[in-house]
Amino acid sequence: MTTVAPSRTDPQLIAQELLEARERTLLLVAPLSDEDLRLQHDPLMSPILWDLGHIAYFEELWLTQNLDGPIEFVEMPGMYNPFEHPRSTRGALPLPGLHECRTILDEIRGRVLARLAAGGPDDANPLLRDGFVYRMVLQHEYQHNETILQTLQLKQGRPYTPRTRYQLPQAPPGHPAPLREMVRFPGAIVEIGTDDRSVAYDNERPRHRVEVAPFRMDVNPVTNGDFLVFIAAGGYEKREYWSEAGWSWLSQSGVSAPKHWTLGDEGWVTRVMDREVPVDPSHPVCHVCWYEAEAFARFAGKRLPTEIEWEAAASWDPATGTGRLYPWGEAPADRHLANLDQLGFGTAPLGAYPGNLSPIGCYGMIGDVWEWTASDFGPWPGYESFPYKEYSEVFFGSEYKVLRGGSWATRPGAVRNTFRNWDYPIRRQIFSGFRCARDD
Repeated sequence: MTTVAPSRTDPQLIAQELLEARERTLLLVAPLSDEDLRLQHDPLMSPILWDLGHIAYFEELWLTQNLDGPIEFVEMPGMYNPFEHPRSTRGALPLPGLHECRTILDEIRGRVLARLAAGGPDDANPLLRDGFVYRMVLQHEYQHNETILQTLQLKQGRPYTPRTRYQLPQAPPGHPAPLREMVRFPGAIVEIGTDDRSVAYDNERPRHRVEVAPFRMDVNPVTNGDFLVFIAAGGYEKREYWSEAGWSWLSQSGVSAPKHWTLGDEGWVTRVMDREVPVDPSHPVCHVCWYEAEAFARFAGKRLPTEIEWEAAASWDPATGTGRLYPWGEAPADRHLANLDQLGFGTAPLGAYPGNLSPIGCYGMIGDVWEWTASDFGPWPGYESFPYKEYSEVFFGSEYKVLRGGSWATRPGAVRNTFRNWDYPIRRQIFSGFRCARDD
């Protein structure tokens, strides 16, 4: 008997995905005390109780209120509106405790599931067409999972100890992914972005053709070992490796290594959640900002790739003139194909996922670390805001740099070759690394 896979707009499948997302959110916060949840562990991050409330009311707004008529609000007014309350001020808000927050989450979710069972996706409503608004809300919760993990990495006091932790794979013997090699992209007319309207955000659309000149891309992301060479060579002291803006940031910040690295008697040590371990040269470097990535690239005689080059290297097959949804093909992302889905709680050594290989031969372009690119965040040609400008459009400009590829803390449903992340070039709390490119 042939088993037919459920449609992506099937109400039962959507309900299952919503329930699974909530289970993960609650699993991540389960080890935390009420005090841990309420504290603002760093001015860059919200108290975790704020994230939980924001998840709840964002879902209520988009899966109940905005389905009943014209879109009146794009963020719930009041305490959980991120534009009314910047992150640095959220610790002073009168946030409810975990029990009350759980009650709010459950009550809203009950109404959402009842409505979904009664109505399901409807092509007459652009929000419901192809199940878009449900997957927008799903990805919103996935993304807040990663934000919560950033907060937990910065947590004050006793380190966060996960309830569940997967064993990450090791690189197989003889894996053909030598350090510091580059692979050539031959140049092509490439299709960038997507026309998907079920999962993709507006900033990923539309799919469009771009002429990409030949270039070379690192086979692997830059490793801790590579970065140790940069540090030993005086990379943080030598002005010639830094742009004017980068040198200004370095002078003000006074940093001398990636975030969470400390130098002890036995050498460099790094911390991930509750584990403090020697810096492993075989892992991708993590928690570096854009300016550090730019300086390393200059030190190495290379540069950061543009995001178009990054997407071409991740997706485009020059032999067939076609693109892929993921570097390995069309199979959905999961933690067996790439270092994703959070519960490994850290990067893996190069070669641990040998199937995570792009058409031109780049390893690990999805998972482990978000990769900084040289590009400012801006619209693709033909961009149309949907369903609200405050997700993408208000952030377009030279203030933000684009990151690609997801990290170990990214849920599989919130990453693909076309997914565009962005942040300020000074940010290091994100699970960010990079790989380099060079003109051919």
